[in-house]
Amino acid sequence: MPTNMHFLLPCLIFFLSVSQLCKSQLVPGTNMSSLLATGVSTNEREMVPAMFAFGDSLIDDGNNNDLPSFAKANYYPYGIDFSGGPTGRFSNGYTIVDEIADLLGLPLIPPNPQASGEAALHGVNYASAAAGILDITGQNFVSRIPFDKQIQNFENTLDQVTDNLGADGVADALAQCLFFVGMGSNDYLNNYLMPNYNTRSQYNPQQFSDLLVQQYNQQLMSLYNLGARKFIIAGIGSMSCIPNMRAQNFQSQCSPTVDRDLIIPFNNKVKIMLNTLNRNFPKAKFIYMDIYKMISDILANPRSYGFQVIDRGCCGIGRNRGQITCLPFQTPCVNRNEYVFWDAFHPTAAVNILLARKAFYGNTDVVFPMNIYQLAQLNLEPS
Repeated sequence: MPTNMHFLLPCLIFFLSVSQLCKSQLVPGTNMSSLLATGVSTNEREMVPAMFAFGDSLIDDGNNNDLPSFAKANYYPYGIDFSGGPTGRFSNGYTIVDEIADLLGLPLIPPNPQASGEAALHGVNYASAAAGILDITGQNFVSRIPFDKQIQNFENTLDQVTDNLGADGVADALAQCLFFVGMGSNDYLNNYLMPNYNTRSQYNPQQFSDLLVQQYNQQLMSLYNLGARKFIIAGIGSMSCIPNMRAQNFQSQCSPTVDRDLIIPFNNKVKIMLNTLNRNFPKAKFIYMDIYKMISDILANPRSYGFQVIDRGCCGIGRNRGQITCLPFQTPCVNRNEYVFWDAFHPTAAVNILLARKAFYGNTDVVFPMNIYQLAQLNLEPS
């Protein structure tokens, strides 16, 4: 793992001088040592000092690139609308986390292998395509980084920083940083629903969601015990009508039982879990992004959001361009901003940006108990 000695410096800057962060400009020639001494921000727009992301392919921005994994997107046409090209993002452009970083006034958060030195000043993205809450999830893709391992990677980085800056200083700093977590999709798509897994013979849907949420709770507590205080938890989006589900029948119909029996019960239990965490840990704040509700509304009213195509991917092979996902150098659709789905499983950048903005500024019908903007403004003290 690369040395990430500097990734928490903005957090410490925030801790040292909150007032100066919003008012000061960086003077030419100022070095990082003098910044720490004076508490001057490098960007007066920054609402928070740093953001750390954990999740799967909806969030991954390159962590799988160097793994011996089939779950990769570091080839064209992925990234066709992204300034950096095919970086490993499972999108034609921005992910949700990219847009949230923009809205916060932060630079884009680098993947863990690139998170060293100045590249990691504003946080790290640990997400990995095919990863799940459960370690066994996604094993069909060979290598991936499960949530437990993502937390370990963060802890390794934190240990390096703590050795040099001290535990108290790091704890104070982390209390002002945002932690984005989006897990669970693969535990269904690449575990429970996969014919070569025996998960369905071991657990009925209720038992499996209980298992997931119990493990999820422990993992979030691990992050809390490492100093995280401001959490953004993204629920699972509707899966019934993604191109891959439509492609599984000759009528290209949705599979409503997937949402009804699996996704909705899981999301409801996550909401209950977060309500409990907010009651039990008043010095932390857990907010829930209702991705399911937002995606469902887009699919029910696509034209009101500017979308025209909801039943197939922009890039892919087979029925609904959803039987095989986007292949290297395949020609995607031209009118990408009119498509809800980029490939067999993932939304287009246009949808990602829309979801991020709704969660950032939205009301409690889509993000609660507060939105991301309000969470960023919240002043929490480490306990």
